[in-house]
Amino acid sequence: MSGPARSIVVERPGAFRLVEAERPDPGPGEVRVRVHAAGVCASDRELFDGTRPADYARYPVVPGHEWSGTVDAVGEGVDPALVGRGTVAEGFRACQRCERCRAGEQTLCTAGYAETGFTEPGAFADYLVLPARLLHPLAPDVDLTSAALLEPAAVVAAAVLRGAPRAGERIAVLGCGTLGLLAVQLLSAATPVELLAVDPRPRPLELAGEMGATRALTPEQVGEGPGAFDLVVETAGAPGTAADACRLARRGGRVVLTGVPEPGALGLDPVLLLVNQLTVAGIFGAAPAAWSYAVHAFNHGLLRPKKLVSHQLSLASFGEAMRLVGSGDPEVGKVLLMP
Repeated sequence: MSGPARSIVVERPGAFRLVEAERPDPGPGEVRVRVHAAGVCASDRELFDGTRPADYARYPVVPGHEWSGTVDAVGEGVDPALVGRGTVAEGFRACQRCERCRAGEQTLCTAGYAETGFTEPGAFADYLVLPARLLHPLAPDVDLTSAALLEPAAVVAAAVLRGAPRAGERIAVLGCGTLGLLAVQLLSAATPVELLAVDPRPRPLELAGEMGATRALTPEQVGEGPGAFDLVVETAGAPGTAADACRLARRGGRVVLTGVPEPGALGLDPVLLLVNQLTVAGIFGAAPAAWSYAVHAFNHGLLRPKKLVSHQLSLASFGEAMRLVGSGDPEVGKVLLMP
């Protein structure tokens, strides 16, 4: 099926254009998705600014790794029953053959980095073509706009699976941006006796309380007392939050780092790690198991991302989306492009 299709192409850092071309056709093992909504995040801004590490970007590129849509066409060898199905999909293009992939650690694939929206064409477009094996079809009655946040939700799900929360534990979340608020929702389902959310901004703290946090405090209110939390999930990526997360954990506690810090962030205190016998894990991306967990939670109403969306813009408003994401305005939540 032919016809026009628009996409945003970032030619090089700081330079983009809205282009129109023939609608792409799926090849063998591929599907074409009609994009419903695509989220804009800080990593998209890094790609646009040229501050993303060179190994994790390829120009020119169509950005967009957070998205939802409907399967529009299938290639040879793909089940035609998928046509018309709402879906999201994994972004990492793991090889499925190396030792790490065989162990279920696809985000550690040794074949080299490839990801939708960074090295492969992404979803800031009317249509997206990708391997069918990456799809996670959605329940028929879910909100496709909210589903565009399932990529960050999958990253959070990976952190929750790694942190292994148990009922009755004391849990803290550092950072109440998109990742942090999604973490609050998933962790509240584990029935902690306490779920603390920490952020310097009033509005995110208010949302954290609405989404399941039992306490929502600024870093100043938390202070630097002895750690008391069984599990701490860090999502902010601020210069000092990884170190803060370790200080919040009790002796023998668990810390999961998901926020990507900029160069120059504070290191972790090896004496604290050793003496307190902390278990510290890092999360970068989401393997298929985490995607399945996030989609299951979303399909059954445990994840409710809609309140996180603050702006819905047209595809032609990409420049405005970049301005909003980089503005630092605390009232800017998740920005969506709606092709």
